[in-house]
Amino acid sequence: MSPNPAIAAGFESQARACDELGSPFTARLCRLAAQRLGYQGTIPSLIDAWPEDRIRPDALALRFCGALHALKRRGFSPLATVYPPEHVRDDALWQAVDQALVEEADFIAERMQSAPQTNEVRRSAALFPAFQLIAARFPGKALVLSEVGASAGLNLMWDRYGYRLGDRSFPPSGSEPPFEIAPDWQGPLPPDAAITVSERAGCDLNPLQASNQDDCERLLSYIWADQTDRLERTEKALALARSTGLTVEKADAVEWLAERLSLQRPGKVHIVYHTIAWQYLPFAARAEGERLLAEAGARADANAPLCRLAMEADSEAPGAGLTLTIWPDGETLKLGRADFHGRWIDWAGQ
Repeated sequence: MSPNPAIAAGFESQARACDELGSPFTARLCRLAAQRLGYQGTIPSLIDAWPEDRIRPDALALRFCGALHALKRRGFSPLATVYPPEHVRDDALWQAVDQALVEEADFIAERMQSAPQTNEVRRSAALFPAFQLIAARFPGKALVLSEVGASAGLNLMWDRYGYRLGDRSFPPSGSEPPFEIAPDWQGPLPPDAAITVSERAGCDLNPLQASNQDDCERLLSYIWADQTDRLERTEKALALARSTGLTVEKADAVEWLAERLSLQRPGKVHIVYHTIAWQYLPFAARAEGERLLAEAGARADANAPLCRLAMEADSEAPGAGLTLTIWPDGETLKLGRADFHGRWIDWAGQ
């Protein structure tokens, strides 16, 4: 066990989160790390030296688990024999992890330098009803999409997926969806409005491109190994992104926003949106982003409205808050709450 109790506490905290989000295997792996990791060797030393104030913001435990899952997916046999769907005792699981820490230390250390990216596709089910609401409020206007922290851009394709909300299905128009997302739904159904997307763009400091196999493997490695439905859904979304040629720009969020917001789009609705991303921007960047949005909102008019759609953690619970601000009026609507992985949606609507 690490001599730094903050390390063990960080792994235990992540284990509780994994329990709540339906990944008992990842929770178990985090708890074993908290109990058995030690502080000798390349990876234990790397973890033990992690700055205490960065353990949780940097998602240290998920960096560790993601690196191990990547090794398993690459065919590292000791892990392949103990990872789901296999069921083994704790001692056997940790023996395989220990072997990976020794034999693949360089790979694990390199992977742990990067923050996890999951690009959870089920979050699109929380975005979809909001886009329906926007389209109903501005009939006849095409939507222009700008996603901050887009990762691989899978939630830029929300209009290509099918949804079942409550007892009603919402298939995409004119195409066969790669899958249907069916969260546990509470609340009134959103309006069934005709949607046309005329432009979609996203930025990320470290974008993952669906056309790059290494990027795809990195993205899949951060999905918890016992959640096969998430893995399958993400693989299908990546295939769709490849087929459409979707790419995400490598850019600073504030600089990218300034450029995107500088253009007027007459006859269209420009929607800036983000899901569990804004909170990771530095405080100064968030403040500048808010200023840019407010200034652009002041320039918006009925012919070229601007919206900001957010799914982010807040001071309330459970899950994340869903908010929508619409300019030129600047009205902010509280649309409800959603599970961080999109498993459930409590929709208030407007």
